[in-house]
Amino acid sequence: MSDAGDEIPEGWEKRVSRSTGMVYYLNKITKESQWDVPKESASASADGSAEKKIQCSHLLVKHAGSRRPASHRQDGPITRTKEEAQELLDGYRKEINGDPEKFAELAEKYSDCSSAKRGGDLGMFGRNTMQKPFEDAAFALKVNEMSDTVDTDSGLHIILRTA
Repeated sequence: MSDAGDEIPEGWEKRVSRSTGMVYYLNKITKESQWDVPKESASASADGSAEKKIQCSHLLVKHAGSRRPASHRQDGPITRTKEEAQELLDGYRKEINGDPEKFAELAEKYSDCSSAKRGGDLGMFGRNTMQKPFEDAAFALKVNEMSDTVDTDSGLHIILRTA
């Protein structure tokens, strides 16, 4: 007879603390840990809402006030103002005009993020993995919907939800 206490709900991982030797449980979605045996699947977040992952692409334009004002596309620091970055994004948005292929093309050509080589594709991600303004905007989008400008510590973004 198997001990039902050995089974843990889906999405959790049983681990042993290196410092105390005690067993703890890691929520593989949120990356939060707890000492108590989980009672529900990790698909539920702390507020009880269903945890989901989405996929987005983005086009990032950094400015002098960005957290790291450097780009793989140029040597030296980025010196453009936030207003100049916004003007660039506005121009890209007009050129994209709702076309996902054009979005990928412009992200590849102009984004200051290393995801540019993938047309801005960030892959699948869940909550608590991106900067809060980015995450909030991304999760508010419907599939194939593009955001307005999203301002984060990294710079200014246009986000396209792809899945």
